[in-house]
Amino acid sequence: MRAKLALEDGTVLTGASFGAEGERFGEVVFNTSMTGYQEILTDPSYRGQIVTMTCPLQGNTGVNPEDIEARGPHAEGFVVRESSRVRSNYRSTEDLATYLKKSGVVGIEGVDTRLITLRLREHGALRGVISTVDLDDASLIAKAKNAPPMSGRDLVKEVTQKEASVWTERTEGPLAPAALPPAAPDTFHVAAIDFGVKYSSLRHLARLGCRLTVLPATVTGRQVLDLKPHGVFLSNGPGDPAVLDYAHRTVREIAGKVPIFGICLGHQILGHALGGKTFKLKFGHHGGNHPVKDLRTGKVEITAQNHGFAVDPDSLAGTGLSVTHLNLNDQTVEGMAHSSLPVFCVQYHPEAGPGPHDSLYLFRDFIKLMKDGGR
Repeated sequence: MRAKLALEDGTVLTGASFGAEGERFGEVVFNTSMTGYQEILTDPSYRGQIVTMTCPLQGNTGVNPEDIEARGPHAEGFVVRESSRVRSNYRSTEDLATYLKKSGVVGIEGVDTRLITLRLREHGALRGVISTVDLDDASLIAKAKNAPPMSGRDLVKEVTQKEASVWTERTEGPLAPAALPPAAPDTFHVAAIDFGVKYSSLRHLARLGCRLTVLPATVTGRQVLDLKPHGVFLSNGPGDPAVLDYAHRTVREIAGKVPIFGICLGHQILGHALGGKTFKLKFGHHGGNHPVKDLRTGKVEITAQNHGFAVDPDSLAGTGLSVTHLNLNDQTVEGMAHSSLPVFCVQYHPEAGPGPHDSLYLFRDFIKLMKDGGR
């Protein structure tokens, strides 16, 4: 079955469908990860986006029930050069095409993903539509132009859980990273605010001895503090951080009262809550090979990233926040810490699901901050 991908700039590519039938809209982005397509598809941060993989072959290791990062896929569509006809991995339970079809994700293969990537790098992130039901170029281009932009969208309420829950699953087994030595459970009580949290983050914190209460994104500061947590974790998530007034207010209410560790969208929310601002990147950072320099130590870590907005460093004057990490590709802010409050955050994904393990030390830093009582 034929499928088409159209971009708002008039670009139309024809390929073959290898997922669900239908039509999906979203911001088209490219991801440079070599592996980890299942974790990418199920990352809630991709809500509202059509993901193009720059690595040409996808699906060669199949999929399995252990590598999901949420209840199911959140990407609006999946664009690849080639979908592997063979899956070869001892953990595989089904092929990628079947998984996409069962999950309702429209996929297209046989298109020039290099061309798409170059378009996005040149013009910036573009709205697009992927379809197996409408193959008229003019119609598809019009639909892409009318798709909702990412700026101004609150997608967090579409992915967050509705009620508080307890998380107990730990990172275990032969795939558990040595950088996270297991600890006895329930050493620390952590309130994790779910803006689109990935399972790997929760599993890692549980492995390090945390008892986790996962809270919906709309939780109030008073509700968080009533739990008497040792620390608060602000998760990743999708959409525009500037419009999340309810999240900014919650973080302002708890800042200084309990140690806080934020990642990705949580990092951006912290910036807003304490007086900073964010701006939209040209085409975002998506992939597992982004170099970040820790300005405190001089060390460079290779990081996993998935975000389309960044904190404006010029907006941090008077907030108490200082830049701790810098992106070496474009010099954007990748980490911050407060001068007097027990608050720190990073723009990237230290849970490495998928990605390198260079940044796992940040989870241990959070444990230490709670152990020291926020000092």
